[in-house]
Amino acid sequence: MSLNHSLKTLTPTELFISFSKIGMSGFGGVLPWARRTLVEQDKILTSEEFSSILGICQIVPGPNIVNLAVCIGSRFGGARGAFAAVAGLTLGPICIVMLLALLYTHYSYLESAQGALRGISAVGVGLIASTGIKMLRDELRFPAMLLVVLVTVIAASYYQLGLGWVVLIASPLAWILAQKKARKL
Repeated sequence: MSLNHSLKTLTPTELFISFSKIGMSGFGGVLPWARRTLVEQDKILTSEEFSSILGICQIVPGPNIVNLAVCIGSRFGGARGAFAAVAGLTLGPICIVMLLALLYTHYSYLESAQGALRGISAVGVGLIASTGIKMLRDELRFPAMLLVVLVTVIAASYYQLGLGWVVLIASPLAWILAQKKARKL
């Protein structure tokens, strides 16, 4: 982890704005936009930091993106930062969803509305796959970590194990390899 990121602070307003951009950019899943905003555009985190924080957020209860907002908000702005990040992430989308719910109750019977919803789901799959590929590129720098990715994919997809079991199976290997990776850096 770079020292300049660990000492950086952001105001609650800056966190609210960054997470508002994320919340208002995605429909059906904002993780791809979170990475793009936090790593590529605003440069709040490095790619490795984003992947590390996301890994933690995926194994604790709650929506990953909200957990991410809490972790990043508190890291850079304390409790006020965490609150601002979550508020920024959720406030705009909640208003839009309420409006869409009203429209859906009146127009859901239309074939064009049903077709649009089916098309949007394919976009969501593509965005999630894109984020996965970008995160996988980070792991290619230490190819042994691909073994953890493979174990995780097999446990989750082939054996259809729940998150708890996948974490229990993959974590020891990930920890050992992360120790080796840290020693090489």
